[in-house]
Amino acid sequence: MKALRLIAVLTLLVTALTLSADDKKPLMYIDASNMRIINRGWDNTFEQYTRLPEYMKDSVRDNQWWLYTHSSGIGIRFASNSKSIGAQYNLRYNFHMQHMAMTGIKGTDLYTLNKKGKWEYVNTARPQEKNYVADSVQQKVYVENLDGEWHEYLLYLPLYDGVNWVKIGIDSTAQLSYPRVNNPRQGKKIVCYGTSIMQGGCASRTGMVSTSMIQRDMNIECVNLATSGEGKMDFYMARVMATIDDVACFVLDPIPNCTKLMCDTLTYDFVNILRQLRPDVPIIMVEGPMYPYAKHDSYFRQYLPEKNEAWRRNYLKLKKEDPKNLYYLTCDMLTGKDEEGTVDGIHLTDLGFRSYADQLEKLLRKIIK
Repeated sequence: MKALRLIAVLTLLVTALTLSADDKKPLMYIDASNMRIINRGWDNTFEQYTRLPEYMKDSVRDNQWWLYTHSSGIGIRFASNSKSIGAQYNLRYNFHMQHMAMTGIKGTDLYTLNKKGKWEYVNTARPQEKNYVADSVQQKVYVENLDGEWHEYLLYLPLYDGVNWVKIGIDSTAQLSYPRVNNPRQGKKIVCYGTSIMQGGCASRTGMVSTSMIQRDMNIECVNLATSGEGKMDFYMARVMATIDDVACFVLDPIPNCTKLMCDTLTYDFVNILRQLRPDVPIIMVEGPMYPYAKHDSYFRQYLPEKNEAWRRNYLKLKKEDPKNLYYLTCDMLTGKDEEGTVDGIHLTDLGFRSYADQLEKLLRKIIK
């Protein structure tokens, strides 16, 4: 008899749980294109979540163009009173890397603005392995059981993939709106040009790239124009960067993709193009990092400082010609006080990105009032 009663109780419990799950209504997904898209340099990019103007397609190398279709650093700002927040997004490519987590390559990060005006991490969309292929649709419910009050959100897009479209998921009875809080501040932007390190290799998730850290810390949009292996100081990149409106500062970090000869022969003209076209905008020239293995490799122990020295010689020449609005950041402490800031001796861990952002912010805060 007791056994029958126990079975009956368990049956009722399972039924109740099943009904509860079945009664949960699916989220309503709304196109995010009408929300505020942040950390972009131009409105006339190839598509909404890409990073270079469409007219540049015939001017850049094919691989460079492909990398600029990656959504590195781009975020979507919105507000909602939904008790659940989710997203769907359509990936562009079937792309993998052995040394970077798929959550950083193809994932999305949700942040919310707390009552003190600081961004707090909520959750990450973990790409499904069966959907790594090009043109796959990823879906994630980041959080449930919220209080139903209005909150501000920020969704970061993939670092080493692109998206064709994004939809925000909310409860069917809730509302989705343009952000109500001006964060990051609309107007001035920091524009960052560099290599795979600055693009986001190898952050564990999309909100951990240094440009996005700076954006959250300083409440200012930070445009990520870095490309893996293609940050080679092409003069056309300096010219197109100069067309971005309301630039607060240019941050230049191309050394890892450049040879010593390139540092010696291209630096002056590349920087000078920006100075001539945008004379009132400060420029920070960042030294290339000293890779941990360079301490032990006799070739790189000599070669990496030689590249930086060529870079610095051009800085001093430019500074002598016009001392205004030109700054230099050495590689000291750039990736941390120890040798634990990289994944593979070159590309950064989240710890390395935090150190990189901290060093840049010290100088940026002095420059940007």
